[in-house]
Amino acid sequence: MRAQLGDQLVVESPATGATRRDGEIVGLHHEDGTPPYDVRWSDTDEVTLVFPGPDTHIRHIEPRSGRAGEQAGGASGGMPPDRAPNPGDVGRRIAAERRRQGLARAETARRAKMAPEYLAYLEERPAEPGLASLIRLADALGTTVAALRGGGADLPSGQGHALLHPQLQDLGPDECRARLSTHGVGRVAVSTPDGPAVLPVNYEVVDDAIAFRTMPGSTPAAAVGADVAFEVDHVNEIMSQGWSVLAVGPARVVTDPDEVRRLTDRAHTEPWAGGEREMWVSIRPRSLTGRRISPADQ
Repeated sequence: MRAQLGDQLVVESPATGATRRDGEIVGLHHEDGTPPYDVRWSDTDEVTLVFPGPDTHIRHIEPRSGRAGEQAGGASGGMPPDRAPNPGDVGRRIAAERRRQGLARAETARRAKMAPEYLAYLEERPAEPGLASLIRLADALGTTVAALRGGGADLPSGQGHALLHPQLQDLGPDECRARLSTHGVGRVAVSTPDGPAVLPVNYEVVDDAIAFRTMPGSTPAAAVGADVAFEVDHVNEIMSQGWSVLAVGPARVVTDPDEVRRLTDRAHTEPWAGGEREMWVSIRPRSLTGRRISPADQ
């Protein structure tokens, strides 16, 4: 018998073969996935050490690969990069929310009363955690199960109900820089011959300067040589909370080869719009302001 984190342990009735008890495997004690296992039982939500008997079998959460190293990868974290599967949408949301709040994985697991290895498994593999695990994670992260599952992700922002007692707070310069530096898509406002335009761009923050790639002659390239506004935000539609940061300053085209190379090497993503976008534009903020909407008791 071999298992991986997130598999279901099923105990059947020896007389009828019906499921008598089941639980989620949240801890492995051997790298090859052999027993014993730490199991969180669905009927009591308690975790116990289990040595499976003849009336027990494993219900796998995904097709088996046949390689023991991959089966144990969720526990050890040692899966080679070229074989590691991409995390599922739920895992990506969990990891993104945890990092946004500056929480370590171990601390989040402690709050959610689960093994750190299992949280690593959820964040790094295309797993579908049980409802009990999602409820604990949502509580630990101060969000909702619906948000972790992506509820409302395809709806326009701002259609949710406002908070009963909201408060609008100004963000200080340090907090503005911190929120700006963790975002990947922002909006640049420029003046064009046809009037003002606001466009989304992938960007980087390097040495307190905002930099994005575009093409010569494109609308974002109109920022060069002018004062522009650059905005990033985050809206939690489920929780009716959010923040925004606005940077204003002069934009210039980056021409120094070493600086271009450094920006390219440090870029976290390729431009989503695709195409040849080798022109780097840098904005040095002259002013940086931000606001946050949250419940009045926070």
